[in-house]
Amino acid sequence: MSSKARLDQQVMEKIASLLEGLEFGTVQITVHDSQITQIDRLEKHRLPLKSKQISPVSNQSKSR
Repeated sequence: MSSKARLDQQVMEKIASLLEGLEFGTVQITVHDSQITQIDRLEKHRLPLKSKQISPVSNQSKSR
Protein backbone atom coordinates (compact mmCIF):
# COMPACT_ATOMS: atom_id res chain seq x y z
CA MET A 1 0.00 0.00 0.00
CA SER A 2 1.43 3.39 -0.97
CA SER A 3 1.91 6.17 1.59
CA LYS A 4 -0.70 8.29 -0.24
CA ALA A 5 -3.31 5.54 0.04
CA ARG A 6 -2.42 5.04 3.72
CA LEU A 7 -2.66 8.78 4.34
CA ASP A 8 -6.03 8.92 2.63
CA GLN A 9 -7.24 6.02 4.77
CA GLN A 10 -5.98 7.76 7.93
CA VAL A 11 -7.75 10.98 6.95
CA MET A 12 -10.98 9.11 6.24
CA GLU A 13 -10.76 7.35 9.62
CA LYS A 14 -10.13 10.68 11.36
CA ILE A 15 -13.15 12.28 9.67
CA ALA A 16 -15.32 9.28 10.59
CA SER A 17 -14.18 9.45 14.22
CA LEU A 18 -14.99 13.18 14.37
CA LEU A 19 -18.50 12.50 13.07
CA GLU A 20 -19.18 9.78 15.65
CA GLY A 21 -21.42 11.00 18.46
CA LEU A 22 -21.91 14.44 16.90
CA GLU A 23 -25.56 15.41 17.42
CA PHE A 24 -25.42 19.10 16.52
CA GLY A 25 -22.47 20.83 14.90
CA THR A 26 -20.15 20.84 11.93
CA VAL A 27 -17.05 19.13 10.66
CA GLN A 28 -15.10 21.48 8.41
CA ILE A 29 -12.38 20.23 6.07
CA THR A 30 -9.80 22.72 4.82
CA VAL A 31 -8.01 21.95 1.54
CA HIS A 32 -4.90 23.64 0.09
CA ASP A 33 -3.33 22.60 -3.20
CA SER A 34 -5.68 19.60 -3.44
CA GLN A 35 -4.60 18.27 -0.03
CA ILE A 36 -6.53 18.20 3.22
CA THR A 37 -4.57 20.41 5.59
CA GLN A 38 -6.97 20.84 8.51
CA ILE A 39 -10.11 19.30 9.99
CA ASP A 40 -12.19 21.25 12.52
CA ARG A 41 -15.06 19.96 14.63
CA LEU A 42 -17.50 22.41 16.16
CA GLU A 43 -19.91 20.75 18.54
CA LYS A 44 -23.03 22.48 19.81
CA HIS A 45 -24.80 21.40 22.95
CA ARG A 46 -28.51 22.16 22.90
CA LEU A 47 -30.09 22.93 26.26
CA PRO A 48 -33.80 22.36 26.89
CA LEU A 49 -35.88 25.53 26.96
CA LYS A 50 -37.49 26.42 30.25
CA SER A 51 -41.10 27.48 29.99
CA LYS A 52 -41.68 31.06 31.01
CA GLN A 53 -44.21 31.54 33.76
CA ILE A 54 -46.19 34.74 33.59
CA SER A 55 -46.50 36.35 36.99
CA PRO A 56 -49.95 37.65 37.88
CA VAL A 57 -50.38 41.38 37.36
CA SER A 58 -51.25 43.24 40.52
CA ASN A 59 -54.42 45.32 40.40
CA GLN A 60 -53.08 47.69 43.03
CA SER A 61 -51.88 51.04 41.76
CA LYS A 62 -48.81 52.61 43.25
CA SER A 63 -49.11 55.85 45.17
CA ARG A 64 -47.20 58.76 43.73
